Amino acid sequence: MTAVVETVRIAMAEESNELTLDMMFEMLEEMPVPEGYKVEIVGGAIYMSPQRDTHWEIIRRFLWALEDTFGRSVQVKSDVRFDFPGHLNGFCPDVVKLAAEAKQDARGRWDFTDVEFIAEVISKDTAANDYGPKKAVYATAGIPVYVIADPYTGRCHVYTDPKEGEYTGELTATFGMEIDLTIAGSALTLRTDDFPRR
Repeated sequence: MTAVVETVRIAMAEESNELTLDMMFEMLEEMPVPEGYKVEIVGGAIYMSPQRDTHWEIIRRFLWALEDTFGRSVQVKSDVRFDFPGHLNGFCPDVVKLAAEAKQDARGRWDFTDVEFIAEVISKDTAANDYGPKKAVYATAGIPVYVIADPYTGRCHVYTDPKEGEYTGELTATFGMEIDLTIAGSALTLRTDDFPRR
């Protein structure tokens, strides 16, 4: 079950007129977040959702596909904080491929402008974020390829060619199909025949 922490947001807003992502994440570090839960901030709301086996198994397959194409030294992150444009968007995408030359800043953070690919695996209670506000933010940020893998419907949705805050290319593929992607000029074949379903 996913928890949306509205009370924390309200209490923090009362303490400061300038609510920042850093403040919110610092508060989260002090909260008793249950082990095995992913925490993100989407539009100023805090979302906590449990990680499930199906979720991880699909993430692993994305990682394998990226390594098969780009090699073991590919810059790939999972559940790492990225601050995206818009109001208080601190996302921890399931899979992120960074440009080879990407480097962390002085605070140890990665810049969203170095992101070449994002994959999100749907959790039932936060699906609306992945299909809605996060998709819009990724398009606004110019993320070239965004893939949603949905184990509840057995489909992958591929979004490409962001322009003016929207993805202009869209492909839907049923689990079992091979999906041809181009990421940073390299062809990547994503096999979904062994993607588990919920």
